[in-house]
Amino acid sequence: MNHDMPAATERVRKIGTLIESVRQEVSKVIVGQEKLLDRMLIALITGGHILVEGVPGLAKTTAIKTLARTLGLKFGRISFTPDLLPADVIGTMIYNPKDGSFAPRKGPVFANLLLADEINRAPAKVQSALLEAMQEHQVTIGEATYPLPEPFMVMATQNPIEQEGTYPLPEAQIDRFMLKCRVYHPGKDDERRIMNRFTRKTEITVSQQLSAHDLAEMRDVLDQIYCDEKVADYILDIVFATRSPKDYKLDIEHQIEYGASPRASLYLNLAARANAMLHGRAYATPQDVKEIAHDVLRHRIIVTYEAEAEEVTSDDIVSRILREIPVP
Repeated sequence: MNHDMPAATERVRKIGTLIESVRQEVSKVIVGQEKLLDRMLIALITGGHILVEGVPGLAKTTAIKTLARTLGLKFGRISFTPDLLPADVIGTMIYNPKDGSFAPRKGPVFANLLLADEINRAPAKVQSALLEAMQEHQVTIGEATYPLPEPFMVMATQNPIEQEGTYPLPEAQIDRFMLKCRVYHPGKDDERRIMNRFTRKTEITVSQQLSAHDLAEMRDVLDQIYCDEKVADYILDIVFATRSPKDYKLDIEHQIEYGASPRASLYLNLAARANAMLHGRAYATPQDVKEIAHDVLRHRIIVTYEAEAEEVTSDDIVSRILREIPVP
């Protein structure tokens, strides 16, 4: 990692101008939801995938589509339904009766940005069809393997699992999402702005603000964001506290069935550095870690039945860990 702080700071400043233009463009359509936009940008910069959860009507799909328009990349969309098949996602082999051969017909997964809309309305076999694509950026159709275009990112939306007609995502797949971001109802002032803006027949256009070159530049700058060893140790302490809480004098072991996987440490480091970049800094701080920790960890901690009976959620556990682990 390059520790030339002045040069890195100057590059971050230039990137900040691009990021601000994206924010301004998206805000033409999306009112509020600044946190959601920042999380989508973090996933975009780090090359991760993002899962967005919220009840219907909170503009989850609109936010993702609007951001996609500002990027100038190929956009694909899959609306997940109970009767969807894996071939509808990745593609299938088509028989040609003229010469008796089979040829691949690629599915909508072959895009730079893939919107997986209401992903938990499809059964597990369809959800699992995305596993290879998300992890290895390739899919297998028949006996052949095909690379996906780069960059490739899945932005999925889901309704809370308590909603009618939803299926919980398999742990193997949900762990591949770098971030799980929850969106909530807007405040009264924001909802007033939404009502005033979208009850008129006014067409709102969004223009492209980033190019593939700009995105490559952002990812290159991310490598130059400095993360001190003390901050790295702080990240490891947080993650390891989800696996062995008693080692950190936390009385929550009975509430955790499974702790966070090693992906949590990797993603928490990347996301903290990306968060620093969004705030115009060339170095990550413990506050960056704390700001992003819930979104990285909430879907990686499996709570016990005892915790559910006590109405303790994974978010509650993350909050407890962040309060108890000493900040460097």
